[in-house]
Amino acid sequence: MIQNLSIDLETRSSVDIVKSSVYRYAESDDFDILLFGVSVNHGPITVYDLQQGDTVPAEILKALTDDTVEKWAYNSSFERVCLSVWLRRKHPEFFSSYGDGQYLDPSAWKCSLVLGIYNGLPLGLEKVGAVLGFEEQKLKEGKELIRFFCTPSRTSGRAWNLPEHAPEKWDLFKRYNERDVQVELQIQERLSKYPVPDFVWEEYHQD
Repeated sequence: MIQNLSIDLETRSSVDIVKSSVYRYAESDDFDILLFGVSVNHGPITVYDLQQGDTVPAEILKALTDDTVEKWAYNSSFERVCLSVWLRRKHPEFFSSYGDGQYLDPSAWKCSLVLGIYNGLPLGLEKVGAVLGFEEQKLKEGKELIRFFCTPSRTSGRAWNLPEHAPEKWDLFKRYNERDVQVELQIQERLSKYPVPDFVWEEYHQD
């Protein structure tokens, strides 16, 4: 039985998220999820390579819209909004929402960024890992890989860089996705004795 999920997504969109918002980014017609990294019940991490034919199991898709299943991510608003759009478009049979009907209910989501901030840690997954001295650190190649696979291609003749255009980079991108979930899990474990109070989570969900 799934009780919690720890999630990290690698996505693409022609909308510059730095200059817009996650909502505009995810609602772009060319938005898509490339890699879906997840740990179920703090167990082994699986990276679903959606660009090369992997499919996310139905039990995980159901858990995404089950408000009794706790979902964790670093800056989880991004994952929640992106998964809302992706489910609506690709798996509407599993999608359920609240409010205006467009997005997943935030009440089932928790954020390891908020957990870190509450405990006085710096912003940024890489910085948190360094301060806490994790054995597994966020891969520093991530920014370059995101520019290559997650934004429109600068190479003439193709809209996007795909796995077949740079197989070695794609393999590293998958390891990057897996490592981010590892670091998120370590944050949850290391700070488990210093939980965020319920009233703060309520404020987070309202926000």
